[in-house]
Amino acid sequence: MRVQLWGTRGSLATPGPDTARYGGNTSCVSVTGSDGSLLVLDAGTGIRRLGASLPASLSRVDIMLTHLHMDHVQGLGFFAPLYRPGFEVHVWGPASATLSLQGRLMRYLSPPLFPVHLSELPCRLSFHAVPCGRVAIGEFEVEAGMVCHPGPTVGYRIRAANGKVLTYMPDHEPALGNPAFPSLPRDWTSGADLAFESDLLIHDSQYSAAEYPRHTGWGHSSLVQTIRFASLCDVARLVSFHHDPNHSDTDLDQMTAESVADTNPAFQVTAGCEGATFEL
Repeated sequence: MRVQLWGTRGSLATPGPDTARYGGNTSCVSVTGSDGSLLVLDAGTGIRRLGASLPASLSRVDIMLTHLHMDHVQGLGFFAPLYRPGFEVHVWGPASATLSLQGRLMRYLSPPLFPVHLSELPCRLSFHAVPCGRVAIGEFEVEAGMVCHPGPTVGYRIRAANGKVLTYMPDHEPALGNPAFPSLPRDWTSGADLAFESDLLIHDSQYSAAEYPRHTGWGHSSLVQTIRFASLCDVARLVSFHHDPNHSDTDLDQMTAESVADTNPAFQVTAGCEGATFEL
């Protein structure tokens, strides 16, 4: 399984030399299997570049949306495969208490927010509400579970044919309501069942430890909390994600170094940057 990051920000960062290494696009990650199966995790602005890079031989893609906040869907209408006649596109994501997944997305992919209606797209488009148990997509076994973030939000656990596991939780606040986090048992902690013993965990790390108290309840984590969550779940490697758009490359370097020094994790911690690729 090859995992590539196409957008790592929580919302668009101003392009410039201070964001050149980590990038400024919003959440999007591709997961490619040994059989060519392609999963796209979230449809932030990074999905546009991903769509332009896909081989002409590809005939299906599965887009796994964690939730429908704007920074995770704002690139969807610019994803090139949507405009290929006959191309098979499956969109997975959470419904709400009042609207289906398709109905929720129609609010974005329609005027005045977007000039093209979902019904006008020439691809073969299907929608699947999650969580829905474990599903097989190509060589992958995919499981979704609700996690702590405002609005219906899921994380994804993806197992490849070789047994390697990726967990993706770009927006998650497992410390909410637990001042002594992570003192609660693992089974009582949001998202822990999805992340347990993952080979690679991509997780929300929007704030520094000093910033988090001012943003409690916003649905995001500090990097220190993320490292402690990863330790609780016995992961093999952590990639920090959903960077604050106000954090420069230098800020992210410093935050990563300080958080790792404070927690001394037993696994590698990598700050996610656009273009980074991980082989599992």
